[in-house]
Amino acid sequence: MRRLYSAPLRFYRRFLSPLKPPMCRFSPTCSQFAIEAIELHGVFKGSLLATWRVLRCNPFAKCGCDPVPPKGRWVSPHRHLE
Repeated sequence: MRRLYSAPLRFYRRFLSPLKPPMCRFSPTCSQFAIEAIELHGVFKGSLLATWRVLRCNPFAKCGCDPVPPKGRWVSPHRHLE
């Protein structure tokens, strides 16, 4: 089920993302974050984490390293934003 929900994201990363300049303010990129979040946390929580991440990816937000949080957490202890 998790692979099914991450398939459109993988398609985007493989075929659509290379057609435009890099714009994500975070590392890993928002699409990679979404794939990892869904695979680690499941479809529901992973989708919530990915949605919140995409909403924060804007010119007014801080940028930097924002990895997927470990299981049982909503925020990564290794998050470093500037």
